[in-house]
Amino acid sequence: MCELLGAYPYLSGNVGSGTPQELADWIKYTTHPNGSSPMTDLRQQNGRPNPWKVKFWGLGNEAWGCGGNMKVEYYANVYRQYATFMTNWNNSDRLYRIASGASDDDYHWTEVLMKELPPNMFDALGLHHYSVINWSKKGSATNFSEQEYFTTMKRALQMEELVTKHSAIMDKYDPQKKKHLAVDEWGGWYDVEPGTNGAFLFQQNTMRDAVLAGATLNIFNNHCDRVKMANLAQIINVLQAVILTKEEKLVLTPTYHVMEMYNVHHDATMLPLDVKSNKYILGNDTLLAVWASASKDKNGVTHISLTNVDAKKAQPVSITIHGANYRTATGRILTSDKVQNYNSFENPNKILPAVYNGAKLSGSKLDLTIPPFSVIVLELK
Repeated sequence: MCELLGAYPYLSGNVGSGTPQELADWIKYTTHPNGSSPMTDLRQQNGRPNPWKVKFWGLGNEAWGCGGNMKVEYYANVYRQYATFMTNWNNSDRLYRIASGASDDDYHWTEVLMKELPPNMFDALGLHHYSVINWSKKGSATNFSEQEYFTTMKRALQMEELVTKHSAIMDKYDPQKKKHLAVDEWGGWYDVEPGTNGAFLFQQNTMRDAVLAGATLNIFNNHCDRVKMANLAQIINVLQAVILTKEEKLVLTPTYHVMEMYNVHHDATMLPLDVKSNKYILGNDTLLAVWASASKDKNGVTHISLTNVDAKKAQPVSITIHGANYRTATGRILTSDKVQNYNSFENPNKILPAVYNGAKLSGSKLDLTIPPFSVIVLELK
């Protein structure tokens, strides 16, 4: 599938119940040239004549939990042992090694790994953070209150603090930012859909998830000096999926459409963006309402992505542009009349990106209004 998509797979080696030999064999089996070991012979016998391009390798997954319940001081030694036997041979794509990183705000985990792992043995540290209302009762993916929505957004927007603080620790040991932060599991997590297998983690995907994705991706964009990889852990049917399937039917979720809208930032240059936002207020709690990021692509076109997390109020935004003279501002918007809305197998196109013409340029000022729980991507030329 990755070859069809033009993408790299990211494989996680088993350092919990496996062995260094096992991981070394998997690397040989997938990446080494023909005839170089019994593993490549086995690959050919299994019908794959040439190596795959498997660049990204995790050494364990959630070593602090389901991957072994290890202390970080112990895992650091395990990592060093396994990494020693990860050979590259003649593979043109050097292996990119990712250490099993912290859960949420476990800053001690990051500190120890940065201190104990030799720089030539790793390329990135992982980080996992899910936006969960309550681990014992996660709530419905589609039938939720504004309070549940607010709590989900509050958990999601913690990503700004997590990335900032983990990056600050990495800066102490790697001021040149040669090592990366890989936020390789993130997204919303709710109760499974009624009538489905609880172990399969199948859940629907609403405008709440579109807003969560838009705001989170803006955070990653703004920290692209350190965050070089960020992955929804699942793609199809599981947690914050981009695609849902049922027999021969296929649905593109609101999260899919946000990902598609944001792909204009791929391989572009991040532009600093300072947005003064109103607050989203619920009871005695507040959140920043508008989250945004910007970039300029290779053709000189600027894109600004904006997300309004406020479930009730439209938010005015005014941006002063320095160093550019734009003449046109066009856009696309993803929105709906209810934050609980979703694309179903019966109505797969209920939520789709639409043209947005509400941005107004006046000299160096850009003004627009973002409807509640909406995601907008502007193109400035």
